[in-house]
Amino acid sequence: MFTLSDDERAIALTARDFAAEYLAPDAVEWDQAKHFPVDVLRKAGALGMGGIYIREDVGGSGLSRLDGVRIFEQLATGCPSIAAYISIHNMVTWMIDEFGTDEQRRRWVPALASMEQLGSYCLTEPGAGSDAAALSTKAVRDGDDYVLTGVKQFISGAGTSDVYVVMARTGGPGARGISAFVVPKDTPGLSFGANEKKMGWNAQPTRQVILDQVRVPAGNLLGSEGDGFRFAMKGLNGGRINIAACSVGGAQAALDKTLTYLGERKAFGAALTEQQALQFRLADMRIELEAARSLLWRAAGALDGADPAAAELCAMAKRFATDTGFTVANEALQLHGGYGYLAEYGVEKIVRDLRVHQILEGTNEIMRVVVARAMIGAA
Repeated sequence: MFTLSDDERAIALTARDFAAEYLAPDAVEWDQAKHFPVDVLRKAGALGMGGIYIREDVGGSGLSRLDGVRIFEQLATGCPSIAAYISIHNMVTWMIDEFGTDEQRRRWVPALASMEQLGSYCLTEPGAGSDAAALSTKAVRDGDDYVLTGVKQFISGAGTSDVYVVMARTGGPGARGISAFVVPKDTPGLSFGANEKKMGWNAQPTRQVILDQVRVPAGNLLGSEGDGFRFAMKGLNGGRINIAACSVGGAQAALDKTLTYLGERKAFGAALTEQQALQFRLADMRIELEAARSLLWRAAGALDGADPAAAELCAMAKRFATDTGFTVANEALQLHGGYGYLAEYGVEKIVRDLRVHQILEGTNEIMRVVVARAMIGAA
């Protein structure tokens, strides 16, 4: 796990080079202009980043989850916001590839894997966040169709994405009454709210997805009625380690900027890197990031190996890496002094982008619930 093969190193380096060439140079401008660089996403798709752990028969790259977290870490060194959207897109694509019929896979996945089409994941609602099983969006069977009605909240890519995987209630209350549907953007009755004004993640749109009597064929149901919540949670296991990887990558970029800055900045007659107090702070930042990366790789390996503890480990990695990533990035801003507060240095953007990672894909409080329940259940 910790010794990369030549192929694994090449994959990570490709992602790093892509981030340096196509993401980092424009990241601050995209953030300020709230620009979603779809053209750059298409370039990522051409390199196989739209279907990282998708099967090859439908255009995927066929890589592992461990490869995936290494890729997302490297992408996030260029722009955590865009790396995070690519993570969400991969989650959507994987759900169709993993749980769809052969016909559904061949219909939807190739264009998603190439990022010719973009995907959005629709679980959260205005009244159902952490308590996702309480969602109220309904899907009512009507002949050969389902009719969906409800509102989804905080949906990344909404309004631009072409494909929406929507969790909706087909049965009674609770998780077992939830099903998953593929809803194309051009379906009548599907509309979108205003782009939210956010602290960070400004390089990707976040809108409500509004379903007003949206009629989709029964063939757009993934799996069977009642499978949707299970599918959504399995998707989130991967989403959690991917967003954790984005935190590690963003924080690593902030640390790299800090090391350069402190080496160039002089005070009291010497470079700041010669100050032992600052050396200790840099060392702690490196140690914490390496610990987060190690736990992240452990969780990804568990997911690859279908380890029974995979969900618990993914929750651990998400909690630890996203908390660590934000703390390290915030410390990097502090070590830049007043310059860290300026947009042109790029550090304050990283801080703003990483803050939401402690909230989405399951809040870090819910991650503790997942871990605690696993511990108590095993006792």
